[in-house]
Amino acid sequence: MAREKLDTEIRQEQIAQAALSLIASRGIRGLSVAAVARRVGLVPSGIYRHFAGKDEVLSIALDYIGERLLANVHAAAADTADPLERLRRLLLRHVGMLRQNQGILRIMFSEDAYGDRPARRTKVLRMIQAYVEAIAGIVRDGQREQRLRSDADPHTVALMFLGLIQPAAILWHMSDGTFDVTEHCEKAWTILARAIAAR
Repeated sequence: MAREKLDTEIRQEQIAQAALSLIASRGIRGLSVAAVARRVGLVPSGIYRHFAGKDEVLSIALDYIGERLLANVHAAAADTADPLERLRRLLLRHVGMLRQNQGILRIMFSEDAYGDRPARRTKVLRMIQAYVEAIAGIVRDGQREQRLRSDADPHTVALMFLGLIQPAAILWHMSDGTFDVTEHCEKAWTILARAIAAR
C-alpha cells in the first residue's frame, strides 16, 4: 500500500512537471491530456487513471508550484540559521525555480488558469498567502533574534521580497531569457537587506 502511494505521488509529480513544461512552450490553451501523456510516456488513459481531465491536471500543476515554494522555504531554513542569509537563499531558490520552468509564470499570471473558476482562483490566492506568511515568519524570527529591524512589518517585508522577483521574472520571460533575472535579484537583494537589517 505504501509503495502504491509513493508510485502515485511520483506519477503525479511527473504529470505536474510535464504540464508545466507544455504550458511553458504552448500556453495553457495548448495543454492537453494527450500531450501530457506523451511527455511522461503513458497513453492518455494512463492520465485519466489519475485525473478526470485537463482541469485536474492544471490543479495538480498549481499544487506542485505551491509545494515547491514551501519546500524552498524549508530548504533555506535547513541551510542556515541566519535570517538574512535564509532570505537571500530563498530568493535564489525562487529565481532558480522560475528559470527551470517558465510554465510557472505562464500559469500563475494567466486568466485562462482560473478566470472563470472561483475555486481555482481561491487556491492560487491561498498558495500565495501561505508563501507570504512563510517569508514573514523568517522576518519575525530575525526580529526576535534582533538581526532584523523591529519596526518593519513582516508582511510588508515579505511583499517587498516578492517584489524583487516578480517584475524581473516577467522581464526575463518576455525577453526570452536575455534579461538576467538572477543578477537583478542579487543586486536588489543587497538594497533590501540593508533596509531591513537591524541597525
